Amino acid sequence: MEAINRLMTEIRARQTTPKVGSYTNYLFDKGEDKILKKIGEEATEVVIAAKNDDKAEILLEVADLTYHVLVLLAEKNISLAELATELESREGKLSKTTDRKAIDTL
Repeated sequence: MEAINRLMTEIRARQTTPKVGSYTNYLFDKGEDKILKKIGEEATEVVIAAKNDDKAEILLEVADLTYHVLVLLAEKNISLAELATELESREGKLSKTTDRKAIDTL
């Protein structure tokens, strides 16, 4: 997804070249705790939007959550390539969770 790559490039640019008034720089300046708090808030908003069955709101909140997760990845120096590798390593594999195993045995 090209939009995610462009967004990550912009987030990384803010790390190396801060911009006055940038929300991304605000998050980096406040640090990990603030970034994690925002991820929690946005995840909750995704759940609420989904429970309300509001497609437009779901898209808005998932976009917000995605942005904050990308900021976390940048903060932790994790690349999108590393994320892609992790996701690709899971293709075709059964989940390790108990719930999934129970479903797979039905």
